[in-house]
Amino acid sequence: MRLTVFWQRMADHFGAGYADTFARDHVMSELGGRTVRQALDAGWEAKDVWRAVCTAVNVPYENR
Repeated sequence: MRLTVFWQRMADHFGAGYADTFARDHVMSELGGRTVRQALDAGWEAKDVWRAVCTAVNVPYENR
């Protein structure tokens, strides 16, 4: 998954304004105690981060 697709999915789910806030501030156990931004900066694949977000916030299956 390209980062542009990842960020579009984040914006579609959370809204354009809140997606970045969520990515910077929400620490997720699914990401090893990291935020989305920290996981991406640490080299996690965007598809794996998106899967973790989907699990953590129960993104509907059709939007995954």
